[in-house]
Order: sequence, then C-alpha cells, then structure tokens
Amino acid sequence: MLHRVIPVDKESRWQLLSILCACLGAALWLPNFLLNYGYGFWMGTFIINPIGVVFGILGGSRLGIVLNSIMTFRFLIFMFVGYALAAF
Repeated sequence: MLHRVIPVDKESRWQLLSILCACLGAALWLPNFLLNYGYGFWMGTFIINPIGVVFGILGGSRLGIVLNSIMTFRFLIFMFVGYALAAF
C-alpha cells in the first residue's frame, strides 16, 4: 500500500522532494505575512530551497528548480521592490 503513496522511480522521488522543499519554503514565510511581525523563520529558505534546487536537478523537474530558485532569492527581490517603492 505504501508503494502507491510514494513514487517508485527515483526521478519522481526527487521531483516530489523538490516540490516539498518549495512548499516548506513558502510555509516559512507565512508567519511574517499572517501575524504581521518579523519572525526569523524565513531565513530557513536559504538552507531548504537550495537543497530543493538540487533535488529538482536530480529529478529533472524544471518547476522544482524555478520555484526553489525564486524562493531562495525572494528576500532580495522583496528588498529591491520595497526600496524601489519607497524611493517614489
């Protein structure tokens, strides 16, 4: 029964792990947005999402690579947008 839940081939497992890392990276940002306070959980994205990129490469998942790359650099993107909006 467990073989139906977990994919059998290795590429599917790497792809699943890559998507799970992307979801976990998004979940680490949720306390900041929902509670409107700057918790430091988001810093875990610098550890988890690069691992997700590696899993995406091993599994050949473009979606996993792109999502985890965006999640890795999300802080820098938000800083750029925040400073750009504050400049006007």
